[in-house]
Amino acid sequence: MMGRLIYSCLWLILLLDLVLRIAGNPEGDALNVLKNNLADPNNVLQSWDATLVNPCTWFHVTCNSESSVTRVNLGNKNLSGELVAQLGQLSNLQYLELYANNISGTIPEEFGNLTNLVSLDLYVNALTGGIPTTLRKLTKLRFLRLNNNMLKGQIPMSLTTITSLQVLDLSNNKLEGDIPVNGSFSLFTPISFGNNNPNNPPPPPPPPPPITPPASNTSGIGSLGFIAGGVAAGAALLFAAPAIVIAWWRKRKPLDNFFDVPG
Repeated sequence: MMGRLIYSCLWLILLLDLVLRIAGNPEGDALNVLKNNLADPNNVLQSWDATLVNPCTWFHVTCNSESSVTRVNLGNKNLSGELVAQLGQLSNLQYLELYANNISGTIPEEFGNLTNLVSLDLYVNALTGGIPTTLRKLTKLRFLRLNNNMLKGQIPMSLTTITSLQVLDLSNNKLEGDIPVNGSFSLFTPISFGNNNPNNPPPPPPPPPPITPPASNTSGIGSLGFIAGGVAAGAALLFAAPAIVIAWWRKRKPLDNFFDVPG
């Protein structure tokens, strides 16, 4: 009887494990799709094992206390290939760093589903196509760096509604059309849009105001000069007084008369 119970428990455990493997983890599955879509000559994704319950033990992946992915850091890893729409399923993702690789293709529209995203770093790649208008939904975004790609088309005006945006770099692409200057974009200088083909380059920032020297107190200076002159005159008179008295005394003193007496 006991043996049969143990046997049944083992079968139940195996069945549960099989179900978990089939069901998988949505975030791990999404990252595994990305892995299969990238060429990885340096094997930096070797630890990305799709058979694990979740991807929190994978290198270059960070999770929160609820085992949900919050960061994917694959910057400067010599990866090539294309981005995948499944990354939009990482609902708690805050940092997506794929900069300085050789990633081509377009930016998926599904990236607009990453509503907790704080930083999107795709700079220095070979991305083409336009900037998705769906990025306007990233209301927590503070860093948007898409520079040094081959992006085309216009800059979506809707991006100006992202009031949290602090750092923007769209330079060194093939963007054209009008550059938005309202909303959050009013904070950014021409450096953020350099080496594109815009219709209206943003004006340079105004020069700093001139430095005004403090007003001089001429009356005070005049008073000080008068006092200093009086002190100098008094000191000169003090030193000259004895000489004047001596000269006066000598003038009043009768001269002694000396006569030669013949011998």
